[in-house]
Amino acid sequence: MQRILQAGEIEALDRTHFPRILLPSPASLFAERAARVRQLADGNPIADYLHFIAKIIDAQHTAVATLAATPLDKAVLAQAQAHSMPLLPALEHIDPAWQGVLDTLLDTLSADTGSGGLPEPLQPLIAALRELNADERDAIARKLLQKEGSARDIGISPFVMAALQVTFAQRASQLSESDVPYTDPATICPVCASEPVSSVLRIGGPMAGHRYLHCGTCCTEWQMVRVKCSHCESTQGVRYQGIEGGKDVVMAETCDECGSYRKIINQEKDPLAEPLADDLASLMLDLLMGDTKYQRASPNPLLYVAVAEEESSAP
Repeated sequence: MQRILQAGEIEALDRTHFPRILLPSPASLFAERAARVRQLADGNPIADYLHFIAKIIDAQHTAVATLAATPLDKAVLAQAQAHSMPLLPALEHIDPAWQGVLDTLLDTLSADTGSGGLPEPLQPLIAALRELNADERDAIARKLLQKEGSARDIGISPFVMAALQVTFAQRASQLSESDVPYTDPATICPVCASEPVSSVLRIGGPMAGHRYLHCGTCCTEWQMVRVKCSHCESTQGVRYQGIEGGKDVVMAETCDECGSYRKIINQEKDPLAEPLADDLASLMLDLLMGDTKYQRASPNPLLYVAVAEEESSAP
């Protein structure tokens, strides 16, 4: 007897089908990211900084276990689907649980008294961050989500963004691919409306050879063809620049139309490459790009130095 196949069954039989959305798995995401950062620290000029960032990511992994599942509002999901808009725009859906995650991060880091623990110059900043009330913390979080971090917040911004990242990734992990609408523009995260930190050429299974943009806030990935600029979607004047003599694991994808660049991470060159970690560890490429006409399209959430420096130098 013949029967009608459902959509999911049809896709399973289609050898050309590949996932449009890759949702985060917080239980393993941060542990794997921390391991990659430590690997990239070996012989890196910014090794000390990377080891410290790995400690923050370790603390993120610890904080994941403290979060309970957050019920998803079906009406909100339906509205986003109906209007092709991001499901849970970050500025409008900051989970109050992020405050507890932040405290967990700070407690975990403060308890680490060994090598690579909380640097002494940051301790007064962290003490001040602990003393802020919920409204003051939320105000800083909103500024950072809008890329408005000031020089005053430069020391605490990685901790704030790390806490937000945990809560948004945990919420995104409860979704299914079918929950996530097709959105316009395709250059922002279809889950939380944030910008991608970088893009990645994936390997393995149906994802092999496809480029995904990696959200710096909720860690969702969404597929975008290689021939388009990941910032303005232009197909004209897209080029790639790297460090001479490098392995081309990390390249700067530049666009003559909008004058921006965003890094593209190639797992075909290194299967262990990770979007946020490899972006962070390749600051030398950012320094070299600073001598060109191209501006970085969006910052790394754990590194807001450029944003703060630009603001502090403004007239």
